[in-house]
Amino acid sequence: MRDDDFKTYYEEQRELLREAFAEIGQKAELILTVGQLLMENGADTSQIIRDMKRVAAYMGISADKVHLHIMYTTLMLNISDEHHSHTSFRKCPKHGVNMKIISAVSRLTWRALKDHYTLDEFKGELEAVAKRPRYPHWLTILSAGAGCGAFCTLFGCDFNAAIYTAISAILGKIVQMQCAERFGINPYVSMTFAAFTATIIAYLTHLLPTTTPWHPLIAASLFLVPGVPMINALSDILNTYLISGAARIMHTLVIVGAMTFGIVFAIGMADFDSFTNLAMRPESDYLLFAMAAAIGAASFAIFFNLPPRLLYAAAAGGAICVCARNFLVFEFGMSSAVGTLAGATLVSLTAMKAVHWLHTPSLVLVVPAVIPLVPGVLIYRFLFAVINIRRITLDELLSAIQSGVDALLIILAIAIGAAAPNIFASRSFAQASKEKQEKLLNEIYETKE
Repeated sequence: MRDDDFKTYYEEQRELLREAFAEIGQKAELILTVGQLLMENGADTSQIIRDMKRVAAYMGISADKVHLHIMYTTLMLNISDEHHSHTSFRKCPKHGVNMKIISAVSRLTWRALKDHYTLDEFKGELEAVAKRPRYPHWLTILSAGAGCGAFCTLFGCDFNAAIYTAISAILGKIVQMQCAERFGINPYVSMTFAAFTATIIAYLTHLLPTTTPWHPLIAASLFLVPGVPMINALSDILNTYLISGAARIMHTLVIVGAMTFGIVFAIGMADFDSFTNLAMRPESDYLLFAMAAAIGAASFAIFFNLPPRLLYAAAAGGAICVCARNFLVFEFGMSSAVGTLAGATLVSLTAMKAVHWLHTPSLVLVVPAVIPLVPGVLIYRFLFAVINIRRITLDELLSAIQSGVDALLIILAIAIGAAAPNIFASRSFAQASKEKQEKLLNEIYETKE
């Protein structure tokens, strides 16, 4: 293309960003593509709406003209004023977790404003983001093993049991990936097979040398924990996005149900007394806690496809939240739920500050860090009682119910601690984001004149 032709083309492209309804079909499709990428890869609804409106603003469409209705499987966009109206829909059939895409989309929306992208340039960048590769399968499988082995250490196992846990989780993850990718089995059913495989292999390892033979049973299936949907569900509910939040809750419950069915079936085939004798307070020092939590958080960060540049931040966050929780529980005698809430909140507050240094959404930093707080011992005590309810005493049943209640409180504490700071500070964040956006838009308008 000649220089004059390129200049004419560029000026025409820039003119499209001056008029809100110029090429409105293309603009709407790009806005919806941004929302779809975020929804299908694990972003919460508030971020989806924020980034979609930022893209609309970059395209010359003011916020008062943009109307969004976000559901878990469908996005609806209406752009209208007193003279025009355009409505588009986009289905979101696939859901997973890919924090590399979440981070890249967020950065791209700001870069489009800052660098004055044309629509074609933005479309090309968006297509490149969508094609960003995940970590290799072998690394994902190893990270599942390393993460579960680290969690087993947090529960008080010895070194041998941690290795057995890692091997069990690796084999369970291989089964899940083979079921889903090679045989095309329903993802929830694949989770059931994976949980069963990991649990039954973990049970068989009690025949091997270890002083903590039952700990691998607790941690071997934790690579299936739906941390992202759980935190996003609570965030959506607290932000009054009730439809999306309710759908995420159902998705979380189905994952937990599939995981539980596989575990319960495996435990039902096994032969052991109970989990009631497992220590609730592992005899480990804080350095070991910090190392195990950092390994667990970094492993899940790889599992969630966190950008490599942020892995160290996830590891540090895991160490901070676990050590904070244990310090409050062990040294001050606070309940596990309160300690967990404090640890998760501390990491979330830290992440709110770190987002300005690392240029990534806080969710990307928080979720891997809080996963090591999952109350595995309590969950398994409750599951064992449910399976063996005909054989346990009344005292054991009451103890199991208490374990279930405590586990639920801790899980809620994790979700609230991870989500609440963003909710409470959303107004100040929105104002800062609005000021930055207006500054960049003013630069665009000055450049056009």
